[in-house]
Amino acid sequence: MALVQQVEDGKLIQSASQASLGKANKSNDGMDKDAFLQLLVAQMQYQDPLEPTSNTEYISQYAQFSQVEQLQNMAGSMDLLRASSLVGQEVYVKTTSATGDVSYVRGKVDYVVFENGKAYVAIDEALYALEDVDTVADSAYIAAYDKALEFNVRMNKLPNIHAVDMTNAKEIDELEEIYNNMTDYEKGFVAKEVVDKLKKYVEKLKEVRAAAGEYDDEETPDVGDGEDEGNENVGGVEGGEDTGDDNQGEEAGSGEATE
Repeated sequence: MALVQQVEDGKLIQSASQASLGKANKSNDGMDKDAFLQLLVAQMQYQDPLEPTSNTEYISQYAQFSQVEQLQNMAGSMDLLRASSLVGQEVYVKTTSATGDVSYVRGKVDYVVFENGKAYVAIDEALYALEDVDTVADSAYIAAYDKALEFNVRMNKLPNIHAVDMTNAKEIDELEEIYNNMTDYEKGFVAKEVVDKLKKYVEKLKEVRAAAGEYDDEETPDVGDGEDEGNENVGGVEGGEDTGDDNQGEEAGSGEATE
């Protein structure tokens, strides 16, 4: 696999994966079992021949070395076990570049690499240190979040409600259908303000269609008539507020008959 690195203004740009791996390598610079063993060997090599270190002290230091080795191996095994449990999961990886810029990478963990006592997760063939995994998300959550995000983006692209005409009919119909076909779980990701906004667009489109003669007299919908019964689809959209003059019919019938 070829190594590719971005270049901007004549400078190499560090990728999120490289930033994560660089951070992991720095964390390996601390005292580990190999460094402890090197110190022990150096002490034996350069000890004072007139006052040599006692055997008891060597045994004590070797016992400490064994403890360090066991703790390091245990920590590595725990990291590998934790990383293996993430295979197939959707995760967010938080990385910090050399310039201090924080970025997030989202994706599914394809496999795990264990090297030099460190565990790394692979996302789209790029490795990231296990310690940089910030969030683990359920696939259903990710799908619902993405669906709601796309829905909100499309809603924000609609024109001002007073400028709605027949050219917007297809988009509004599709948005209404998308929302009505969402599960209750997916609808929970859409803000109530967005739902109310969709209902207003649906009602406005009914007025535009009626004015354009798209409905026959018998099929022309009563825009805004009737009481809002709460959590029903649009028209109506669940959770929306009724924008029509609901009380017109009641006011018209509440007066006394004139002789």
